[in-house]
Amino acid sequence: MATATSAPPDGPSGFPPPGGEVDLTPPSRDQVAAFRPAILGIRGGTTAISVALASPFFANQEWDVVAWCAVVVAYNVFRIVRPVRFVDDLNSIVRVLLEVGFHVVAVVATGYWESPFVFALITAVMVAGFARGFGFALRVSITSAMAVSIPFLIRPSADLSDLRTATQWTVELILVALIAGYARRVTGEADRQHSLALDRLGRLADANLLLYSLHRVAQTLPASLDLEEALDTTISRLKDLFDYDAAAVLMLDETDQTWVVARWDGVRPAPTYGLDELPAPVREAVEVRHPVNVTELLIDGPGLWAEMSSGLYAALPARDSTVGLVALEHRHRDHFRLRDQELLDGFVEPAALAIDNARWFARLRTVGADEERTRIARDLHDRIGQSLAYLAFELDRIVKADAKGSSVTKQLGQLRNDVRGVVGEVRDTLYDLRTDVTDSQDVGAILQGFLDRVRTRSDLEVKLVATSTGRLPLLQERELWRIAQEAITNVERHAQAHKVTVTWRCDGRHALLLVVDDGVGFPEGRAGRLDSYGILGMRERAASIGASLDVTGVSGVGTTVRCEITTL
Repeated sequence: MATATSAPPDGPSGFPPPGGEVDLTPPSRDQVAAFRPAILGIRGGTTAISVALASPFFANQEWDVVAWCAVVVAYNVFRIVRPVRFVDDLNSIVRVLLEVGFHVVAVVATGYWESPFVFALITAVMVAGFARGFGFALRVSITSAMAVSIPFLIRPSADLSDLRTATQWTVELILVALIAGYARRVTGEADRQHSLALDRLGRLADANLLLYSLHRVAQTLPASLDLEEALDTTISRLKDLFDYDAAAVLMLDETDQTWVVARWDGVRPAPTYGLDELPAPVREAVEVRHPVNVTELLIDGPGLWAEMSSGLYAALPARDSTVGLVALEHRHRDHFRLRDQELLDGFVEPAALAIDNARWFARLRTVGADEERTRIARDLHDRIGQSLAYLAFELDRIVKADAKGSSVTKQLGQLRNDVRGVVGEVRDTLYDLRTDVTDSQDVGAILQGFLDRVRTRSDLEVKLVATSTGRLPLLQERELWRIAQEAITNVERHAQAHKVTVTWRCDGRHALLLVVDDGVGFPEGRAGRLDSYGILGMRERAASIGASLDVTGVSGVGTTVRCEITTL
């Protein structure tokens, strides 16, 4: 918002400090919209009052006042239909001053402060305050009051009562100016706060849209974002495009600024190079960030391989940094042509982006692995930890019984069976942790194997209804499998159920997972909030892939876990 004159801070009351310049910032559209109803209402009210006060002049046939009444009413009706526009230009000031001047003339011409149109002058002063602030309104009100009071008081018939009347109306005009200026300042501050809030909301909305887009991209990223595969593809493409005797792709290790040979073809070079150990042509390619063609390495300096005679080198640029470099060398001098140099120049940018994307994706997966470790630790604590704690208590009890001379043969036999059970539980847990959805095994196949193991180790009657006509992205299917695994495990351990039915449907865009049991269910009002039953982890997984998760249960009837996802 432009400011015509900078305003000093207000006084403690919110009014401008004495003698100081005031805010001349033009009102915003929101302020104008806020002012307009008030101004129109006041203008309509003062016009009606003016007509009422002028009615005796109609009866007395004082046609000059009647004529002025018609003009004042017509003007105010016009301004009700087309209000004065407030913008930061000279025309706006002129329009406001003309309105004030018109009403001053009307008041002076029809009896000064005894004129029936004094209240219309109040409207003009308020318009000035709303338009330009405290200082402008004060100047306008004082000037208007003087323009009416001076000729009013210099009349031969003027007396002390006229002086009192002029003083009262002057004070009223000044108060009106202050009130209008204060109203403008209050609405201006509210408008600024509103604009700031909208700006913050806009930035948050932009950030939310970006994060959502990144989330959707992360769900559908192909397996080619694996760094090893990206490097293999790069060296394979180099082999297809260029004729060379030796090639290498070097990656920059940012931890110690060394160059590591990540892939090579032909003769193997040294595994690592410090920045000062790189051959001169290679360092030049890193510095200039475009391919460097060396026709005679024996003259211009050795390359990565001492027996080579010519070389072509290029940095792998990504964003504003260099993530790696490509080195191609040949035994014959002057082997690489301008065409090879231009071809490599076009090759390095997409190759660098693919490698850099794979590097960043690997880092994101590392962060995700930390969260997965937390989930696994929580799972092991709930399952294996409790069993091991039980074994420890049993051993303590047996040791105490043996110390008292009691026979512990029976207890040791029971403990042996318990240990075997824990070992089987550990074996099943590790197997379940290793089992995952792959390109060749979908959720339905994984669920079938898992339910077979549940049937073997428990008394549950299990049933799987699987219908799959398409596949979701691998990351989404893996999280859905883990949600199903957690739900079934909860049924097995906590639900005291006799039967569990698992339904899996997927058509490539929409997937539905249902786990229904006939167990003890949940107390009313608590379904879906019992974190000890693994629901917290299930919700985390569902949220990570944009799926909905609904857990409902009826005490004594059973529980239903419903997870749905629709991909874009």
